[in-house]
Amino acid sequence: MSLPRICSQALLLTLLPLSSSSVFANDSLQSIIDSPHRAESNQQRDEYRHPAESLEFFGIKQDMQVVEIWPGRGWYTEILAPWLKQGEGKLIAAGFPAETQSAYRQTIRQEYNAWLDASPELYGEVVLTEFGPETNWKFVEPASVDAVLTFRNVHNWVQGEFADQAFSAIFAALKSGGVLGVTDHRAKPGTPLAVMKKSGYLTEEYVITLAENAGFILEEKSEINANSADTADHPNGVWTLPPNLRVDNEKDKTKYQAIGESDRMTLRFRKP
Repeated sequence: MSLPRICSQALLLTLLPLSSSSVFANDSLQSIIDSPHRAESNQQRDEYRHPAESLEFFGIKQDMQVVEIWPGRGWYTEILAPWLKQGEGKLIAAGFPAETQSAYRQTIRQEYNAWLDASPELYGEVVLTEFGPETNWKFVEPASVDAVLTFRNVHNWVQGEFADQAFSAIFAALKSGGVLGVTDHRAKPGTPLAVMKKSGYLTEEYVITLAENAGFILEEKSEINANSADTADHPNGVWTLPPNLRVDNEKDKTKYQAIGESDRMTLRFRKP
């Protein structure tokens, strides 16, 4: 009798020795992405997030010291941690500060840390640090890391009115020549700041200005994570779309599910 997929995956990981290399067919990025160690719900979102193409565009290599800002529930950590470990690189997870006053962020922080602890063979070498207001801006030693990645976080910084501090802190953390990779929900050109704050969508121009004001140089844009079906003008902002599906009428869910996840900018910056 065959086991259900989720049970067979759990059994596989239970029987494996504590080595992430045992989990994967090889050390290629695509092997990590396709691996059964990833949650099936996360893999289903690959079509919107394009992890292999995004990390390749950002120029991430296995021997790099990489910081993931605000890793949330670990969607990218699931990929980055074992992949970098195999290449003798390092993932530094800069999460929400312990003293955050947000109950939501406190919960995410605790769940993420517990999730790491539950799978030491995969995540035991992830370095935990903190990033965010009001005092946690020095999240690593200055000029010490090769790349910083932030996925759909800049709109939160803009809403919290600390985007300038965030970009400056990232600039300070990177080595000369280091990379900042950004994805975020993309507003139509000319969208007013007040609308951006409310909707969660930001114009590329505004994000580029924030980064350049901190000293970064825009190296390249990509349409990897574009979604032409997203009009960026939904009743409850970007949270109307999957995965949140925050709708006022349950009948509307089908319409927004058909659109998919948000239209996103993908930007690569360099520290001179």
